Amino acid sequence: MNAERTAPRPLLYASSLVALLLSVLPLPQWLAWIRPDFLLLVVVWFALMAPRAGGLLFAFLAGLALDAFRGVVLGQHALAFVVVAYLVHRFHLRMRMFTLFQQSLFVLALLWLYQFLLFWIDGVTGHPVTDWMRWLPVLTGAMLWPVLAGFMGRFLSRA
Repeated sequence: MNAERTAPRPLLYASSLVALLLSVLPLPQWLAWIRPDFLLLVVVWFALMAPRAGGLLFAFLAGLALDAFRGVVLGQHALAFVVVAYLVHRFHLRMRMFTLFQQSLFVLALLWLYQFLLFWIDGVTGHPVTDWMRWLPVLTGAMLWPVLAGFMGRFLSRA
């Protein structure tokens, strides 16, 4: 039982670091608009496939790290990550039974909720971004989900 809990830890740390770097990597403006929320997708994957390793504390710390790297209001990504991770924890047994297409639709809804929470927090703090391109990472993240789930699933089965 104890080995089951610690098996995904190296994968958790490595994939979180890579996702954080991909999230803050400087890109041209046209490409930055469609960049998926890599770190959130990793948080969702671990909350779904390894809920003991990728819990709410992991989501909170990943969100704080993203806040610190992006230089935004401290806690906005952390709050949004925790809300999304809670919903994944709440429905993870049902979600694991979904096909990849159905999971992608559920991830689309989670990414939309995440962007809406950030949109709301930005509005409350006086930094509104009302451009429609703000919502493009929701679509690209949902399209990336089957690739990420297959790729990460290969590593988890080896651990």
